Amino acid sequence: MLANRANDRDDRAMRDVKLTRGIMKNANGSCLVEFGDTRVLCTATIEDRAPAWRKGSGKGWLTAEYAMLPAAGNKRTRRETNGRNGRSMEIERLIGRSLRNVCDLNSMGGEVTMTIDCDVLQADGGTRTAAITGAWVAAYDAFEMWKTAGRIKTNPLFGQVAAISVGLVEGRLMLDLDYEEDSNAEIDMNVVMNAKGEIVEIQGTGEQVSFSRDRLNEFLDVAEEGIKVLLAAQKDVLGIE
Repeated sequence: MLANRANDRDDRAMRDVKLTRGIMKNANGSCLVEFGDTRVLCTATIEDRAPAWRKGSGKGWLTAEYAMLPAAGNKRTRRETNGRNGRSMEIERLIGRSLRNVCDLNSMGGEVTMTIDCDVLQADGGTRTAAITGAWVAAYDAFEMWKTAGRIKTNPLFGQVAAISVGLVEGRLMLDLDYEEDSNAEIDMNVVMNAKGEIVEIQGTGEQVSFSRDRLNEFLDVAEEGIKVLLAAQKDVLGIE
């Protein structure tokens, strides 16, 4: 039985969130994001190249890669040197879709590619939601660098995006699940939203029970409150209004 959450956290309270910019010297933009004990290093790199299918379009592209370091979890994970892990591929596609949703690909300075690399240093649940939240900060800083270099006139990011998990654990609706809670969730959901409160993506599964439309709306309301905290943290670390 899960009588109390870690650190006596309220069911609808976030873990401590910390965003640290400029963590990588050689990246165009970088952010270390911490959701409690979950830590993800996000870097953004812009290169003068475009995918083959993008040639001649004059448009840029934004993509993402995601991986867990071997000792990120409670047991060693093998490095993905002989082919990509299916879970990693699914998560990196989610990160890419989320960032492209708020990025004007026509204003990236031509046929360039921004790659967001998200490396999980320590996993305690919510690695994909932390990655999306930190990736936006890294991308923002990288585009600001691109602007300073005279490659673009304005930052192509026209909005913010962040993500959070929500779930039903022992009949209790909880926000920002840690690993133990996620592992025991009857319903598990990841929600990506923009600063307008609009939904970018929902990944929701009835692991043990099904759920109603009314319960889905309740989950989204709780997730939105958490995402507001993350959006404010993004602005705060970047010093923007």
